[in-house]
Amino acid sequence: MSDLIPFGIDKKVHQEPHNRISRLFGIKYPIIQGGMIWHSGWRLASAVSNCGGLGLIGAGSMYPDILRENIRKCKAATDKPFGVNVPMLYPNLEEIIKIILEEGVKIVFTSAGNPKTYTEMLKKEGLAVAHVVSSTKFALKCQEAGVDAVVAEGFEAGGHNGRDETTTFCLIPNVRKHTGIPLIAAGGIALGSQIKAAMILGADGVQIGSRFAATVEASSHEVWKNKIIDLNEGDTQLTLKELAPVRLVKNKFFYDVERLYETGRDIEALSETLGRARAKRGMFEGDLEEGELEIGQVSALIDEILPVEDVFKNLLEEFESTGIPRF
Repeated sequence: MSDLIPFGIDKKVHQEPHNRISRLFGIKYPIIQGGMIWHSGWRLASAVSNCGGLGLIGAGSMYPDILRENIRKCKAATDKPFGVNVPMLYPNLEEIIKIILEEGVKIVFTSAGNPKTYTEMLKKEGLAVAHVVSSTKFALKCQEAGVDAVVAEGFEAGGHNGRDETTTFCLIPNVRKHTGIPLIAAGGIALGSQIKAAMILGADGVQIGSRFAATVEASSHEVWKNKIIDLNEGDTQLTLKELAPVRLVKNKFFYDVERLYETGRDIEALSETLGRARAKRGMFEGDLEEGELEIGQVSALIDEILPVEDVFKNLLEEFESTGIPRF
């Protein structure tokens, strides 16, 4: 990969990157690996960072002591920048933030909550902060809160999502139009050509989840990884808008949830069904029927499990080789 030129870096002067995301995080390529629950442990994060992107440890599926262990192992596995993704709807939030500060992590991505909650404090401690949103309205709130970058995620994305079902190609140019801070596109990106398309629309970089979920280094179960590469168009759907919208694979668990809707959308019954460690059961333990399986629509484009290094090589080669034909 050494002969491939980083996005936004002059080919004659391999020094300070012009790209705002590369410069902000101190990375070679403005490619961020999503901090997915049950996938994004230290092996995946360090592998992405070693390839020149930004690896994120997913704190959402980790007890505080497990998070600390993953941070320390990631430090040992890479001398490149990495960060921690913190979904703000999970418990132990204050303890997680404390561990991040104690362990000297320099980059935090927050999501599923108010960006004002921790941004000011984290920035005072010298951390770079990005926040994930699904609408221009909340991107503006991020800018007001003082975040260093915003991740605008279209509803194609896997996992927790926005209620408005705004697609990435509609969201990115609108966020770019109304904000001035560095912008990271997410949702439906797994190819180098899609990275280029997002950047043409105004993104400074991209966050990729599903493609990195189907890698050798992802901490999820092998049975689940093999399921990802077998998925086709229409095999996922956004559901659970009453609680926290999430894109799921259509398996037995998904249809059990749908049947609860038929009985009157009983939020208490939905909460009880979800409160049985279903995500761990599905993605980490490999129960493809009773488990909650979160993945993006772009999984239909993923047809093999690869090492992170090969994923990066493919992304960069596709990005560099994709021309823009004249009309």
